[in-house]
Order: sequence, then structure tokens, then C-alpha cells
Amino acid sequence: MSTDSKNASILEERLKKIAEVRAAVGQLPEKLSRFASDETVARYLRARNWNVKKATKMLKETLKWRSEYKTEDICWEDIASEAETGKVYRSTSVDKKGRPVLVMRPSCQNTNSVAGQIKYVVYCMENAILNMPPNQEQMIWLVDFWNFGLANVSIKSAKETAHVLQNHYPERLGIAIMYNPPRIFEQFYRVVKPFLEPKTRNKVKFVYTDDPNSKKIMEELFNMDQLESAFGGKSTESFDIHKFAQRMKEDDNKKRSLWEKGLDPFASTRCASTTKLSSSSDNDDQTEEEESDDRSTPLSPAGESLSFSPDIGLSVTAMSLADHGDVKA
Repeated sequence: MSTDSKNASILEERLKKIAEVRAAVGQLPEKLSRFASDETVARYLRARNWNVKKATKMLKETLKWRSEYKTEDICWEDIASEAETGKVYRSTSVDKKGRPVLVMRPSCQNTNSVAGQIKYVVYCMENAILNMPPNQEQMIWLVDFWNFGLANVSIKSAKETAHVLQNHYPERLGIAIMYNPPRIFEQFYRVVKPFLEPKTRNKVKFVYTDDPNSKKIMEELFNMDQLESAFGGKSTESFDIHKFAQRMKEDDNKKRSLWEKGLDPFASTRCASTTKLSSSSDNDDQTEEEESDDRSTPLSPAGESLSFSPDIGLSVTAMSLADHGDVKA
């Protein structure tokens, strides 16, 4: 079979699966209907290796969550206090593919409200998606471990945030860079790494300022003239709460205007998902074991479920700390 014929066959089969999921989901309210496009359904199918039953279950849970959480209604005023220290923010720079960059600094945690912290992460995720260019549907995470210590992390917050990200934002992570993490962090990751799918393993990069190979990783991914100097770049830009607030307010108005006009804030990612439908790089061959919803999930040495994608940074952080008896949530 020629490559064109094979791709056509894959496309036909996957379009059929998208239709099956949409039929199973049924009629939806206007906003949820705009969210649950064919491209969104395709992402959920990819996240579940094109298993219709599992993708349908996952998407239904997300639709219920978005309806109750009202993600599109979260605005700057709701989360401004969480943003003050720059613990999570969308950088002014992008990677070489134009993907938005979310910078995360655990040491800058400034609140105790788990609900507030999760709402802020959701706001930042939605904002990054809003700012994705055409033909892109993923983002970059730059997890900066500057001044990091065990006291900076709440296990409860990390786990709950990881749950939201992996269940409601599948296939949104392009690459996660762990920047100067504690050595114990990487040691733990090596233990759990064999349990991860190859495509997930390849998304995680450990970068150290004293490692020459790390510089190559950053140079391959970013335009160093635009990258913040904190990450080895040449830009003098750094987090400024006033400038960041202004950008977020402008984006809030943009998002609100799109909804009011009946347009889709997620439309910029449409072409990216469509072009992946006929790609044979995804594993579309399911074994009987994979089809079963009763398949057991591998466990880490700490007994935690190894569900990583796309929240690898927070999940590994949470589980790596779970073995320390002196750490409390």
C-alpha cells in the first residue's frame, strides 16, 4: 500500500472514530459545543490511543467539569492575587515553533488556597491556548526550580492541579523543561521513566546551567535573543506584575469579544489537529489489554498512579516529594 493510500485509510478510520465520540456525547449547549469540535475530539482520542470508549469517557468528564467550573468566565480580577509573585505566567517570548511558554516557579508560591491556586493554573492554561498561533495546539512549560525547597510544595495542591491538567487538557504539552531541578528530582524521574510512553518521555528535558549539553537544548528550542536571561537568554525582560496584568486584561477582553460574537477562542488550533488526523505516527493498533477499562495503571515505588501526560512536571514533583515523611500537604 502506498503512503498516500495508507494515510487516506488512517484518515477515514479516525474520522469515523471522531463521529462515534460525537454521537456518544450527544447534543451540547452552545459554548460546550464550540469547545467540543472535531479537533478537540481528536486530541482526546490521541490521548487515549484512539480508543473510542476511553476518549468518550474522558471528554464527557471534561465537558461536565468545564460546565461546572465555568472556565471561560474566569478573568484577571478573579485570580490577580495569585499572580502577584510570578509563580506562573505566560512569557512574552515563544519557542521557535511559535508555541506559547508558561513559566512556573514553585518557590514563588504566595497563597495557601488550593482552590485559588488551581483556578489560577486553569486561567493560565486557557490564556496560553487563546494565544496559540495557527497550526499549533501545544505549549512549552519552563519549570524554574530557582530557590526551590520542600517547603515550597503542597502535595495536595500539586496532586489536585495535576489531576485537572491531565484529565482536562490532554495533548496540550509540547515540552516540559525542568530548569535546575534538585538532583533527587531527576533521580526519582529515572525510576518512574520506564513506566511512561515514549512520546511522554521525550517531552521532558532536564536543563542545568552548569551543563554544556543543556545550552544546546535551549538553543534548539528557543531564539536566545528573545528568551529571558534567567534561562540563559539575552532578553532583559522579566516578570513584571503590572505589565503582565495589562496583557491579561487585554486577553480577557479579546476572549469575551470572541464569545459574544459567536466566534471560537480555540479556533487557532484547528488546523494543527486536522493535519495530525492522517499521521501514522500515532499508535493506532490496540491490543485486547489496552481496550479494557479495567487495565491496571502502573504504580511508582511510592504507590502513586503513574498518569503523567500532560502534567509531567507537577506529577513528578508531587510524587517525588510523597516519599518524604516530613512533608505535609
